[in-house]
Amino acid sequence: MHKLLEKVFSWCYPLLRKWGFGETIAAYSSLIVNIFILSVLSYFIYRFFRLVLITIMAIVARKTKTKFDDLLISNKTVMYISHLIPLLFIYKSVPIILKQYNYWEGVFGKLVGIYIILLILWIIRSIFNALKEYLKGITKFSDKPIDSYIQVFMIILWIMGIAAIFSEIFEIRIESLLTTLGAISAIILLIFKDTILGFVASIQVSVNDMLRIGDWITMDKFGADGDVIEISLATVKVRNFDNTTTTIPTYSLISDSFKNWRGMQKSDGRRIKRHVLIKSNSVRFIKDEELDNFIKIQIIKEHIEKKKIEIEKYNSQNNIDTDLSLNGRNMTNLGLFRKYITKYLENHAGLNKNMTLICRQLQPTAQGIPLEIYVFSKDKKWENYEYIMSDIFDHVIASVTFFDLELFELPSQGRGVFIPD
Repeated sequence: MHKLLEKVFSWCYPLLRKWGFGETIAAYSSLIVNIFILSVLSYFIYRFFRLVLITIMAIVARKTKTKFDDLLISNKTVMYISHLIPLLFIYKSVPIILKQYNYWEGVFGKLVGIYIILLILWIIRSIFNALKEYLKGITKFSDKPIDSYIQVFMIILWIMGIAAIFSEIFEIRIESLLTTLGAISAIILLIFKDTILGFVASIQVSVNDMLRIGDWITMDKFGADGDVIEISLATVKVRNFDNTTTTIPTYSLISDSFKNWRGMQKSDGRRIKRHVLIKSNSVRFIKDEELDNFIKIQIIKEHIEKKKIEIEKYNSQNNIDTDLSLNGRNMTNLGLFRKYITKYLENHAGLNKNMTLICRQLQPTAQGIPLEIYVFSKDKKWENYEYIMSDIFDHVIASVTFFDLELFELPSQGRGVFIPD
């Protein structure tokens, strides 16, 4: 190869001298001619190999089912490789063309060498980008933080590339340069602190399966409430439900707490946990003559009849004086209302009956007695979930007065009355 290049670029100077040109004119003229020849040959080599590579890739793409080769073409991998071959030709030719110009030979040789290193890095980057897009198209990897790993590999490659460039410029052996970098590792760690923390965090997030692309997360500290759209080395992007985008440092996901709704989305239902406050002074025993009205409520008719027989039997066996409601056993309007709500929930078509379904009384507060509904909606979609929950509590609030109960609410602040002196 070297002998062939010498024949290509060594013919002009002897010919010009033979024609009677001076040494200086012949040398510079020969240099111009050789640069022109180098440019033309490099261009044709580039065009030839680009055509060959594109043709080969097109044939391969047609014959294979995988999309990876198509992604290589779309990420310009073939174009970068076709640039590399003529550059290698130039790199080998420069020392021959500039044999008599030691200074410029060194300068151009280093520039071409640097460009080759950068081009190799671009080729590898384009391959990694194609690989990233390919893996994201596979269901198994679509929710994995592929971007983080690609970024880590590229950072390592860029460090190696920069070391190779410095080695090319200053003519230092890479081993010596890496030794020097090891000595200043503390400074490097300080500079790349966020990157290193992000890398460690992304590995922990992936290994522990804490987060995936598409997960709905809530992180109040950063105002995030939406779907994860990107997991990179340093940041996690969340598209909020108001279509804004929140960027969260990856390291914060392991140093701070956040809520991931994936478990709910994969479960059989979405939890509804809400309560109403019942005024404690509205709770009372139900008189026998009132039961006739409550029996008209169909879903608790059977319960009332059964409970009435049970209570009468107990009071009779224990000789209870039923003239006073406090004696013996009696039904309360709150207990009956709680049973009514339970039956109503059991008959609600939007709730999952195979999951927890409770209407329970919580610890009384200064505002009243909390009556909590704890159930799971079949439909987990946000708007449908909200509709089901609102539908339930519309009915609960409207039903309270039928049981002679009252809901707690703060008194409205009316206008003050002016009293003249």
